[in-house]
Amino acid sequence: MNRPVVGVGCASTGDTSAALSAYCAAAGIPSIVFLPANRISIAQLVQPIANGAFVLSLDTDFDGCMQLIREVTAELPIYLANSLNSLRLEGQKTAAIEILQQFDWEVPDWVIVPGGNLGNIYAFYKGFHMCKELGLVDRIPRLVCAQAANANPLYLHYKSGWGEFKPVKANTTFASAIQIGDPVSIDRAVYALKNSDGIVEEATEEELMDATAKLIPLAYRTVVVSTAHGLKFTQSKIDYHSKDIPDIACRFANPPVQVKADFGSVMDVLKKYLLKLGAVLVCRIREEETICKAALPLLDTIMII
Repeated sequence: MNRPVVGVGCASTGDTSAALSAYCAAAGIPSIVFLPANRISIAQLVQPIANGAFVLSLDTDFDGCMQLIREVTAELPIYLANSLNSLRLEGQKTAAIEILQQFDWEVPDWVIVPGGNLGNIYAFYKGFHMCKELGLVDRIPRLVCAQAANANPLYLHYKSGWGEFKPVKANTTFASAIQIGDPVSIDRAVYALKNSDGIVEEATEEELMDATAKLIPLAYRTVVVSTAHGLKFTQSKIDYHSKDIPDIACRFANPPVQVKADFGSVMDVLKKYLLKLGAVLVCRIREEETICKAALPLLDTIMII
């Protein structure tokens, strides 16, 4: 950009705006944020507001916000911070380098990255590829891009054999940060997947919510790189554990048990729970032993959620 700028702007589903506004506030730089109205959690919305950003809540989805911020930054002295900006990818690629570094330069077989606007999947490829070119590793991991079934343009593109890319209308999903139907980094993502022998998978809404209620087995060597802290999505978790989500079984719901406030009732409930807990612990020990034996060939797999 050969013209002066007075602020930094982005379109966001929550995470980009939180980071951008925080760093801008620390540096004394004005930040401008375009958010889709009523499509992000309150916990995500409060972050750019609290950091002093100028927030525009627009009556469109993320794709509409992205289109508008591109047009606006082409006309006004506002620096675009979305993944169209190659400098952003330079920062994002360091996560891939750090993974290799923390594993003493042993390369995992797989790296799984959630995909929305698709800058991350390319940035990870770039980081891994750079380490290979420098001779720090002798290969790169296979990449997996995971999308929500309600917002899955890359998955459909992959299943078509990489035919003509067709944007989709992203439907509401609990994974609101990747509720994107027309990703700006589609070409980069396809390049990264093709050159890493990568694949694309999707998860239904039920699979997403069930996954939030489970833990990764101890036997798996796992790295979780995630900005999706549970406190950002409290309402969906309350609804899940209250079994109050239409058309979802909520198989792992853990609602509070309603008990009369007398000693006998409390004792009865706790005795039943402790008996059940003992049986579960025995099963879990046996399950962990089985998993340990079966998982030995998979211990070099990294999952990024």
